[in-house]
Amino acid sequence: MFVSFFPRPKLFFLSAILWTALAMTFWYGYADDLVGSSASPAVGVAMFWSTRSLWFDLYFVISVALFAGAWMVVAPHPWAPWSILGSALILFTTYFQVEVSVAINSWYGAFYDLVQAALSKPGTVTIEEFYSQLSTFAGIALVAITVAVMTHFFVSHYIFRWRTAMNDFYIANWPRLRTIEGASQRVQEDTMRFATTVEGLGVNLISAVLTLLAFLPVLVRLSGDVTELPLIGPIPYPLVFAAIIWSVLGTGALALIGIRLPGIEFFNQRVEAAYRKELVLGEDDPARADPPTLSELFANIRRNYFRLYLNFMYFNVGRYVYLQSDQVFPYVLLGPTIVAGKITLGAMQQILNSFEQVRTSFQYLVNAWSTIVELISIYQRLRGFEAQIEGEPLPSIETRTEPLSL
Repeated sequence: MFVSFFPRPKLFFLSAILWTALAMTFWYGYADDLVGSSASPAVGVAMFWSTRSLWFDLYFVISVALFAGAWMVVAPHPWAPWSILGSALILFTTYFQVEVSVAINSWYGAFYDLVQAALSKPGTVTIEEFYSQLSTFAGIALVAITVAVMTHFFVSHYIFRWRTAMNDFYIANWPRLRTIEGASQRVQEDTMRFATTVEGLGVNLISAVLTLLAFLPVLVRLSGDVTELPLIGPIPYPLVFAAIIWSVLGTGALALIGIRLPGIEFFNQRVEAAYRKELVLGEDDPARADPPTLSELFANIRRNYFRLYLNFMYFNVGRYVYLQSDQVFPYVLLGPTIVAGKITLGAMQQILNSFEQVRTSFQYLVNAWSTIVELISIYQRLRGFEAQIEGEPLPSIETRTEPLSL
């Protein structure tokens, strides 16, 4: 899964984490101060090509070049340009999308204060000023859309290159793999699903971390206008505290409810593969795929799907209750502050957006749990392949039979 695409995966990812930590420490401790920051940062598209932004872009390119160059010399790999430089580009575009969110959050303050002024005192805001604010948002959105479309195009190629690397690796070992249950499906389908799912989860995880780094300071600053929480009272940094506790409770509860789903999804792929294999064999051999055999195989599929549906029902009850409660939770927190009139409409919108960004980042597992379940199932299937290649015993789930009851 990883050896085919990344050079020395365990050492590579460990070194990537350490290098990232070192680069970030050097940036925040020294490099960032080499370019003076403006007292009032630009709002709008101009922030993307401000001196500080361009300096960070150059710093990122230098850091990636040093890291990639070292790995290409120490451990040459045929897919290194895609696995190393491609991953770095995806990381940068993820950072850029977080910067877009920060730019929009800054725009919220000025725009909603303008709306409040226009509604409270008619005639104080001109139509030119109103449309000027909207044009500022349009400029940010245009840049964001352009980068998002180009990123999606690149990521599609990145995923297929990863699938190609896995496909070549498994095909080279096909004589040892062909006896594994559902071998053809694992090579043809699971490789693509694995690359797509890992890329998606990885990007979302990085985005969550970068969003926290970008919005936690904003939320801390905005917490100065919110001094207490309902039922709890005054505490330091109340919004940050509430976001963390709320997200941890939701993540823990949903992980507990959905603990059976990965195993059920694995069995689901097994029974589907058995049914599909029998149908394929029946295309060339009239003795195969007879109705009684197909009925029995399809009954296994039906039983496993019903089990999956039932467990997902439990999971979705908890998930939807939590996510619907999540919509009003920030308003509950801001209730005393809003009623006391301590903040303006623009400040409230900034607080709500910043709180949502931080809360959503902490809720990474909540939002990604269904995808994580699918990834665990795919990983277990491909891990059986690699165990066969390395001459190791198959994982226990490969020989386990699915339960007959729901």
